[in-house]
Amino acid sequence: MGTFNFEELPVSVELQRAFARWFAEKCAPGGGWDSLPSSKAMWFRLTAFGRFCAEQDSPPQLLADITPALWNRWRMRRPEGIHGYSQVTSLGGFFRRHGELSEPTRSAMARRLPLVTSTVRALAPDEFEEVRAAARRMFRSAHLRIRTNTEHLKRWREGSFEHQSRDWLLGEALDSLASTGYVPYMLRESGTKRTIHRYVAVLGGEAPQYTWMRLFLTRSEAYALAVLLVVEFGLNATVVSEMRAPRALQDGGSGGFPIYRLELEKRRRGAGRHFETRNVPDTGADTPGRLISKALEATSHARAFVAAADSTLDFLLIWRNAQPGPRNVSPVAPFGIGLTKNAADSWLRETGLTGAPLQRLRKTVNVLHRREPGQNSQDTHDAVYVLPEPQVQQASVPIIAEGAESALAHARHTVLRAQLADTTSPGSLETPTAACCGYKNSPFSAQGTGCRASFLMCTACPNARIHPKHHPRLAYLYLALASLRSVLDDEIWAADWVNPFMRLEDLKRRLGDQVWATALAGVSSTDRTTIGSLLEGQYDL
Repeated sequence: MGTFNFEELPVSVELQRAFARWFAEKCAPGGGWDSLPSSKAMWFRLTAFGRFCAEQDSPPQLLADITPALWNRWRMRRPEGIHGYSQVTSLGGFFRRHGELSEPTRSAMARRLPLVTSTVRALAPDEFEEVRAAARRMFRSAHLRIRTNTEHLKRWREGSFEHQSRDWLLGEALDSLASTGYVPYMLRESGTKRTIHRYVAVLGGEAPQYTWMRLFLTRSEAYALAVLLVVEFGLNATVVSEMRAPRALQDGGSGGFPIYRLELEKRRRGAGRHFETRNVPDTGADTPGRLISKALEATSHARAFVAAADSTLDFLLIWRNAQPGPRNVSPVAPFGIGLTKNAADSWLRETGLTGAPLQRLRKTVNVLHRREPGQNSQDTHDAVYVLPEPQVQQASVPIIAEGAESALAHARHTVLRAQLADTTSPGSLETPTAACCGYKNSPFSAQGTGCRASFLMCTACPNARIHPKHHPRLAYLYLALASLRSVLDDEIWAADWVNPFMRLEDLKRRLGDQVWATALAGVSSTDRTTIGSLLEGQYDL
């Protein structure tokens, strides 16, 4: 629960009361805020806006004094980047829903801002592998440790050990740990806890690795699990932190393997949330479902302890706090829930890595590995995450170059390259479709050997000349190719006839409708015979 004193805002009483009233509406059930961080974030923005107002030569006293000019000055004073963008859009959304402000002011607050490009960069391939390997090592060790001690506890509860034997004493210590969060202890005069001596020997010591770490994850191990969940599912840190413990579906899979339902909830800017469910089967080692199975097993004792205290706290990421005390903000001591602000620092210290926040990891997974949106729209995924990423840009260079070369090659085959002329060129050689001015220098055959290309390629050759006497024959060829299109399969048409057809369409466009109509009217029987032989492959000079 949070307390907000609006009398502390450096604004007039009227503005204090209006801001407080609007703030209370948002905090009420159905108002749009259902978490303390949302309220705190807006309180900080209101405080910053109040200081800004107080700095003005004529500070606003009434709601009417919050004018478009004042709002625009506030907007221009915000820092560049995502933080300034968030301040303007969030506070504007908070203010403009209230009709007590003037319509021009609310319109100014609703004005769209240029989308801020993310400066977060994806991890390089070697960085990504290093982070994933470190998380796997840490969580695997924790999972095996907890599994081994859980099996020992199970056997103790079944009565498998001789009374007062070392194994029995260890099982009794584990039973106390599971039910109270501590191995059996005695209180010193200073108020600190000390493990009862007879259990110290069987546990191996009093340090965390000998006591509570036997059944519970540490803060860093919970963070390692969060890293693996991001790697597998591309979720953001808040979604992972607030993820409820997945449930196995009753029908399961046909092979007897469990299928888990992940209920995911992502906060949206402003009011509203995004809800999503995913069914994840555990079909074997190294599958996403197997990670869920191990996560449930590694957190089972911590989750059972917290759920016994408060059944609404059914979260997945629950870990044992190394130093429970007054500063522990968890509702159920000595356990922590979700990801705390210093969890990443703790994990980095223990792994020796230099830095890999979950935001960078999520971008790496969704942009470079999964290559699909992770609880974003496709437009947001492309504009905010994919396009600004340098690795994507670098990988796109050869693809774009290849596409450009392909487009150029396609254009060369589908765009008319023969030259239009008014009269016959001296020394040219007539073909069924054009006049050739470079038979020995064909771009389609070895130099000096003579052209061996089809006569249909004349329209794609820069050595060819098309003058008015060729127009009727080429117009008729255009109609003949169009008729073939109606009787041939699309694949055959595309492979054999589409390129010359497209070049003739280009010719038609260049000549214009009137010249083309004249050409069609001038088609002779010789033209029809020549084109028929050409299409049947029987024409010879």
